[in-house]
Amino acid sequence: MEPWEMREWYAEYLDACNRHDLDRIRSFVSPTVRRAHLPGGADAWIADLADLFQGFPDWRWRRIQLVIEDDLIAAHLRGSGTHVGSFRGIAPTRRHVNVAEFSFYRVTNGRIAESSGSGDEELL
Repeated sequence: MEPWEMREWYAEYLDACNRHDLDRIRSFVSPTVRRAHLPGGADAWIADLADLFQGFPDWRWRRIQLVIEDDLIAAHLRGSGTHVGSFRGIAPTRRHVNVAEFSFYRVTNGRIAESSGSGDEELL
């Protein structure tokens, strides 16, 4: 993909994430996606997001900066939501959280093949 196509692709991916559309999100992720320090595979990716959306039903990401080089995307995001459901065994706190996230993706054949970065491990 050309850089402008990658930007559009990522915007569509982020939109699916912000709509909590797990089926659509799955279409952006390789079934064998590799994730640094996390279980691999699309099922694990979707399960982690489902857990996040259960705990934070209003969770949204805002793109701060996007850098594209070849088949790589570097994204700086702000994620935020209110903890009103169980999340990783933690009862709801009703606290609003706002975290900086940095994600790196390698995209192959229009799907995320590898991912690493920071994320929801800092939430609570």
